[in-house]
Amino acid sequence: MRNTFLLLICCLLASCFFDKGSESEEEMSAFGVFVDSLNAERQKSCLQTLLKSDTSKYKSDKVLWSHYNTEGSMDTMLLWSDRMGVSSDADSVLSYLRREVPRNGLDTTAFFITQIAEDLDVVHQLKFDSLHLDINEVLMHLDYLLTKAYVRYTVGMHHGFMRPEQTFNHLQRKKEGESYVRLFDFSTPEPCYPEALKKVGTNERLSYLKESVPKNPTYEILRKSFETSTDQDFRKKVAINMERCRWQIKQPEENERMVVVNIPAQQLWAVGKDSVLNMKICCGATKTKTPLLNSSLSYMQINPEWVITTNIIKDDVSHHGGDSAYFARHRYFIVDKASGDTLNPAHVSGERMRSGTLKIAQRGGAGNSLGRIVFRFPNNFSVYLHDTNNRGAFNYERRTLSHGCVRVQKPFELACFLLPDADEWVLEKIRLSMDIPPKSSRGREYLKNHKDDPRPLRLISYHDISPRVPLYIVYYTAYPNPENGQIELWSDIYDYDKAIVRTIGKFLY
Repeated sequence: MRNTFLLLICCLLASCFFDKGSESEEEMSAFGVFVDSLNAERQKSCLQTLLKSDTSKYKSDKVLWSHYNTEGSMDTMLLWSDRMGVSSDADSVLSYLRREVPRNGLDTTAFFITQIAEDLDVVHQLKFDSLHLDINEVLMHLDYLLTKAYVRYTVGMHHGFMRPEQTFNHLQRKKEGESYVRLFDFSTPEPCYPEALKKVGTNERLSYLKESVPKNPTYEILRKSFETSTDQDFRKKVAINMERCRWQIKQPEENERMVVVNIPAQQLWAVGKDSVLNMKICCGATKTKTPLLNSSLSYMQINPEWVITTNIIKDDVSHHGGDSAYFARHRYFIVDKASGDTLNPAHVSGERMRSGTLKIAQRGGAGNSLGRIVFRFPNNFSVYLHDTNNRGAFNYERRTLSHGCVRVQKPFELACFLLPDADEWVLEKIRLSMDIPPKSSRGREYLKNHKDDPRPLRLISYHDISPRVPLYIVYYTAYPNPENGQIELWSDIYDYDKAIVRTIGKFLY
């Protein structure tokens, strides 16, 4: 009864899923000689042997094992063949993978191209007797590898071959024995394992396979450059960055008004409809890396106070407890959070500074660590874009020296980009507040009339950015320059490329 049921299921699969017309009548007739050797129990035994011998730790493979071991999932053993022979889909998938895997910066060995081709050759040439092979073992081995390759490829191309948050957010501990620093803050969707497993058993599997290529423009640019280059080092770097495009994180879009900060390039691009503003940046040091994230620039502050973060207080400022000269030199002040009272630094110990009950800040204006303007955006790290009082740092080749914030080379120009509809007097007030020479007669007159003011000019201290401008802080070591679209290569300054290779190197070119 069970064998009759299995035969019925196989016939249904053949009629629903396979294009029998593509098989030659001679091959189908010859295959019929071996039909009596087909045995579902033998196939199940072969599958169990394959599962037990498979030591892969890749998540896609583990999901496939779980599927095979689910009650009832093995009642219809073969997805790519039946009593009429191997489906033409098997040859189509092999042909597609053989062509597309190398084009997408991937290694064919990770998708069993050679083994699948050998199994298909045995079946098509009916070599079972001459090679003393069991037809059940060959068909099950072919089915298992083809399904495994299909799920690996479709899930990997849809969502990436690694989970970036799992890798990057377990790279660096805060301190010995403490939790990890969150370095990757993009939202990524769950991989489509159930969908891929469902598609593999339907007549939609070929179209689903072909639709799995990422749709974003950066990926296509990288892929074309990968295909046309013969430089092995260049191709390896591009292949790594193609993986970044597969993660389905929020990516910069064509024709979008945005600000892109690329950490390895140590550059910021403010991309408008018809222009691109380019400037150098200084970003986080190796121990205080700038987090990767997507947000929207919402407002700017001119001559801001710098409220010193807890970790900087603990690691640096608190060592100067009781040193009023240090606080005066840096224009720092201390406020008791509970009472709001301003305290004399000479009477505040380092231990009290580390208690978390005090606010320690630096007064705004010339000499402030944030420079004369800061650009704010919602994020989980208290980081922002800002000017700096150390402009010489932009002359360094390697500019990884901040506590995580991004220092920008052309702060006033960035302000103008973010306020495209601001009238000239608003921009003039920002200039005057930043001690930049005025450009209008009104500004020059104002400066003349207030030249004897004892305090620096503070014509404007806050301005909304409306509409908000998308901000992308990304990490690409191979990326098309937004100004000309040409692929440029940069050093792996945080060793994130190395982390990708450690995680999924066997998949990459």
